Amino acid sequence: MSDYIKELRKKVGHKPLVLPHSVVLVINNQNEILLEERSDDGFVDFPGGGIDLKETAEEAAVRELKEETGLTANRLDTFKVYSGEITYYKYFNGDEIYGIDSVFICRDYDGELKPQLSEVKKLFFCSLDNMPVDKMSPRNKQIIIDLNSQK
Repeated sequence: MSDYIKELRKKVGHKPLVLPHSVVLVINNQNEILLEERSDDGFVDFPGGGIDLKETAEEAAVRELKEETGLTANRLDTFKVYSGEITYYKYFNGDEIYGIDSVFICRDYDGELKPQLSEVKKLFFCSLDNMPVDKMSPRNKQIIIDLNSQK
């Protein structure tokens, strides 16, 4: 959590905040998408996280991908922006958010997969047909629906 968010939380407690995020859909040569099992709640997510002050959505996407997976994005293509009820999330500590989530597709990347163990239990690639939707947030389920509609 950034210092900015920590300062906001001191003022508002666990009340809902609207926060911007960047999300990266890493797609390999087999057309599989990189997923991460979260360390905090066991849910399955795409790499990504909060956009820091003065940071662009693209910069946050590159930074979060590197931090969480060890991969370096060489190119990002804008996919879609998600907001509203579908992006609501309540963290294990009681903090609530509604995201404005900029989602990018990355097919051009380098590096070796290495999970950031403080946030990511494991990393794995999965085909769209085998997504573990029972362990995904409503936003991530919608991302999968939207990706499938582009096939």
